[in-house]
Amino acid sequence: VNAPDSPWGAADLAMVARSGANGVLLPKVESPATLDLALRQLQAAGAPADLPVWIMAETPRGILALDHILSNQPRVAVVVMGTSDLAKDLRLPAGSGRTGLQHALGHCMLAARAHGVDIIDGVHVALDDDTGFRIACEQGRELGFDGKSLIHPRQIAVANECFGVTAAAAAAASEIVAAWQSARNNGQGITVVRGQLIEQLHVDEAERVLALYSATQALQG
Repeated sequence: VNAPDSPWGAADLAMVARSGANGVLLPKVESPATLDLALRQLQAAGAPADLPVWIMAETPRGILALDHILSNQPRVAVVVMGTSDLAKDLRLPAGSGRTGLQHALGHCMLAARAHGVDIIDGVHVALDDDTGFRIACEQGRELGFDGKSLIHPRQIAVANECFGVTAAAAAAASEIVAAWQSARNNGQGITVVRGQLIEQLHVDEAERVLALYSATQALQG
């Protein structure tokens, strides 16, 4: 939608409230006040109380304030990086890659994880740059992002490949969970799978992987 404090924000949010949408994405959120305004406008328009709210982190001020923005805001489900606008505001040279964005990406990742919120990496606008898009996806995954913003259907397959869970990864996760459960049943606090010491933190991650795999398989089915 347009920004809540813009001339079109209230009308956009009222339309979303009646549309049956699965969520609403707010642009350029720079303070808790912007988020509070949007939530009030949604409530006034009769939006479901559990309608998920996503926010864009795409300005220097908004990124510096992200931890504060996410505090005590359970309605925020996802942070979406607006890397194009951010690169402009940071005065990064055109075609310079993502080196100048690294600090902001890492900062937002920490804030999102601190508040238990998912975070999506920004777009890759060069549609004819398949190699660059794959590199950006792989880098985003290595940084810990949960997914990638896309601007064209031709980008879906590579994004799913980079951020999805393969059958092999799901099988490995299932093996960890099964071995852990067997160890617990035998009164053991640790176990070893393929030479790796397995603790609760590994099991937690394996269960997250399996949940993601199950969800993606359901969507594909």
